[in-house]
Amino acid sequence: MSPSVPGHVDPKRVRASRLKLLLVASIFAAPFLVALVLTKSGWQPGVKSHGEPVLPQRNFQQEHLQVKLDDGSTWPWRASTPRLTLIALPGPDCASHCFAALTGMAKARVMLNKNESRLRLLYVGAPPADATALAAMKNYWRLGTDVDHKLDAYRPAAPDSVSALLVESDGTVLSRYPAGFDVSGLLQDMRKVIR
Repeated sequence: MSPSVPGHVDPKRVRASRLKLLLVASIFAAPFLVALVLTKSGWQPGVKSHGEPVLPQRNFQQEHLQVKLDDGSTWPWRASTPRLTLIALPGPDCASHCFAALTGMAKARVMLNKNESRLRLLYVGAPPADATALAAMKNYWRLGTDVDHKLDAYRPAAPDSVSALLVESDGTVLSRYPAGFDVSGLLQDMRKVIR
């Protein structure tokens, strides 16, 4: 082994030092890169929706989607205070199963407790033929008609069924719940976004 000469730098030591520096930097950079990749792919920790995403994303306010209410007015997508909208879309002949799902959705709204007022219920379609069911529905739901049939793609084809859309206070659709969805899962989703 030769004695070190003042002013002389050993290339092996320089390479070893650089390698150690890169190793330390990669230890700190790796979690950031993994988080970046997961975020770009749409993954969010601990967030699982029971509904399905609506792709491409839609905003009913920007699309000027008109729902004519039974009193002749038009549904305001933006309320005076920020409130979400749960839209119920019945299939043909809304009867007992459809009405039971509507009742479950209304109960889920009540279970939001102090945040109940932050969710509006909108029923778009032909109301149930049963007069008693219709009268009970009007206690919780606003009834309306899709003027331009822009919601038909989300409406179930099966008779006596209902699907739902959860819409943000600015008119952006958050998620879709196809016919036969679990109301308890819907409630969990609503509790995540209504605080």
